[in-house]
Amino acid sequence: MKKSTIKRSKISAVQSVGLLRILKDRFEKNVSRHKGLSWDKVEAALKAREEKLQSLFMMEETGGEPDVVVFDKKDTDIVFVDCSLETPKGRRSVCFDKAALDSRKEHKPENSAVEMAQQMGVELLTEAEYRALQKLGDFDLKTSSWIATPESIRKLGGAVFCDKRYNTVFLYHNGAESYYASRGFRGSLKV
Repeated sequence: MKKSTIKRSKISAVQSVGLLRILKDRFEKNVSRHKGLSWDKVEAALKAREEKLQSLFMMEETGGEPDVVVFDKKDTDIVFVDCSLETPKGRRSVCFDKAALDSRKEHKPENSAVEMAQQMGVELLTEAEYRALQKLGDFDLKTSSWIATPESIRKLGGAVFCDKRYNTVFLYHNGAESYYASRGFRGSLKV
């Protein structure tokens, strides 16, 4: 599999068992990300929605290290977010969306963040979600991640991304067609 090409195939029973073991271990090692939530509840929700396991498998396979994150204590949804220290390796060197990809005349990347997210069945993090994630740890200290971009910015050809430098989360803009080896995207998945 090329690093930025997503191939969606049904997760096998063996892969499912292995993935659940990885997710449980990560869940138990990072309790501060989801205080008050039990693994039994998460596992039951996942087993009831096998298509979510497929998305989580793709998040894991592309280097996202998904874990349950509670952004808002009032929210009853179980939300998995890419918690890899840097933007997932298998999702880097992508422009923002298909329109941006189509606009490039030469040196096109293999894919776009929005298309990959759709293929995986996940959403790009919003600015608020990205900032909330950064309160749980230090992410993207050497890389950056495309985030959901307001339509008003996208209509003008731009897109936004974030990273963390100097103990501060920064929001930047770039042409949506741009791509860099150190920029990818983080996804979220509601179960």
